[in-house]
Amino acid sequence: MAGIHITDIESAINWWRERSPSPDGITACAEVRALAEVYALLVYYRESECDEATMPAKAKAAWLGWYASTPDAPCIAICSTSQGDDVCKGCGRTFDEVQHWPALSPAAKRATWRRITMEATAWRFNRYAERAHEVDATAARAASPAAEVPGARPPPAAA
Repeated sequence: MAGIHITDIESAINWWRERSPSPDGITACAEVRALAEVYALLVYYRESECDEATMPAKAKAAWLGWYASTPDAPCIAICSTSQGDDVCKGCGRTFDEVQHWPALSPAAKRATWRRITMEATAWRFNRYAERAHEVDATAARAASPAAEVPGARPPPAAA
């Protein structure tokens, strides 16, 4: 099983803090508390990843809530693996990662995202960065209910 990197846990904590702010400036929502426990243990033991399979259920549910708000695939619709490349020039994933993406666990997908972001050699990070931002924004809008999008109207009621 893939590990969940500490930076993803930190991002999830910050996402939940923004989503469910503290009413008194001291207490945190249950999701933040669950993730903070895992984060603290990683820091204490000087680890950079926690095991997806052994992560406490409440922390994993909170992490998956944040994960659902992130773009799924790094694809920018310029796939050079279909032309025989071992690594896609568009997104930076390997041929196997592209082929098996739907079957990968959320932690494995985030590990791939982390690797390609750290490498920053794919076109999504330079030549076509604007296109990647458009694809990511479109995916984020599609994943979010209209009620959560500022200025958006709720969907019409069913007849």
